[in-house]
Amino acid sequence: MSTSVGRILLFGIGFLLSTPTALTAQEGTWAEGPPLPEDRTEVSVTTDGDRIFLAGGFGPPEVAGERASAPRALWVYDPESGEWSSPTELPHGVHHAGLAYLDGRIYLVGGFRETSFDPVGDVWIYDLEVDEWLEGEPIPTPRGAGALAVLHGRLHWIGGNAEEGDHLHDLAHGEVAEDGSVATHEVYDPVTNSWSRLAPMPTSRNHHGATMLDGRLHVIGGRADGDFELTAHEVYDPQSEEWQAAPDLPTGRSGIAVVSLDGWMYVFGGETFAGPSRTFDEAERFHATSGEWETLPSMPTPRHGLGAAAVGGSIHVLSGGPGAGFTFSDLHEILEPPNP
Repeated sequence: MSTSVGRILLFGIGFLLSTPTALTAQEGTWAEGPPLPEDRTEVSVTTDGDRIFLAGGFGPPEVAGERASAPRALWVYDPESGEWSSPTELPHGVHHAGLAYLDGRIYLVGGFRETSFDPVGDVWIYDLEVDEWLEGEPIPTPRGAGALAVLHGRLHWIGGNAEEGDHLHDLAHGEVAEDGSVATHEVYDPVTNSWSRLAPMPTSRNHHGATMLDGRLHVIGGRADGDFELTAHEVYDPQSEEWQAAPDLPTGRSGIAVVSLDGWMYVFGGETFAGPSRTFDEAERFHATSGEWETLPSMPTPRHGLGAAAVGGSIHVLSGGPGAGFTFSDLHEILEPPNP
């Protein structure tokens, strides 16, 4: 493992920052898709551009008195046929993990083991051609409820809840929150099967989202230390190796799904435990060039712990809990976005 800390953090460059507001999009429609074959929440979702992959999460309890189960089936959805299939099972149950597709392989990164909240450093790699799971180099800082994004052929695992966070140095991991939330930014190179460490993001958090947009990493939302409605929107530029602040998420929330499509970043759902516990039906999007947010038609079903993937110009929003905490669903709702 190699480590290097990036340059000093910079804020506000390239964006005009103001009180978060959002324009209202005049178009965009929702439709119902074939349901996931089983109820889940806190799932991980990715796509190879043609199919959608869903892994991990919690399932309904199999034993009376327990909160949840840890289903292992990897589900694959083919939008062309409208059918779900399960070609394999995960090596072990995991929830709040990262999932990404890159060069014919599915990468399952971090998370919490089985039904516990014990962070894992596991990296499991599913080779689609040979139908085999491989084990990658473990994450230097095991974390669950982080955000995973692919940029320039590498996997960035950002933030989350770390084990024994109070023992981590803030220069490498940011200011560690009391709940173990960190700003850690570690990067996996599939070619060398090795990790490196870059500058931590400005805001330590968990249950946030991340995506690649316009050649940079956008990290959005989440929660830390009892604030379940973070609006922080921070961007990592791989050229300068610096972070900067971007226009805030209009509706702060955690447990969200984030995906990019045609120059936009889309943010779906979420939950909060501040005041009355509830889930969100908000769908909002941010344009990389204009720096503006738009409000989209609300999701048909509010939920958290969901996943999203864009295929063929449509965005598939999958699974998640309709109620805050341990609730589950097989929901599959499809957004036809407004014109770019």
